[in-house]
Amino acid sequence: MTQRTFSLITATLFSLIALLHTLRLLRGWHVTIGDIGVPVWFSWIGLVIAAYLAYQGFRLSRSQTK
Repeated sequence: MTQRTFSLITATLFSLIALLHTLRLLRGWHVTIGDIGVPVWFSWIGLVIAAYLAYQGFRLSRSQTK
């Protein structure tokens, strides 16, 4: 697997994670792990981190084609 392929795959996965955080925020989905409810503000942090990592992955894969 080349570094470009790896970057594209991870960027796509982080994009999917960012999309799921966005859907949770827009639809108001409740997440419970065990007996603990995960607060909504946690998805804001997850969205920012996942979107940033997706952006960096796509940017890295694009820079490797040159």
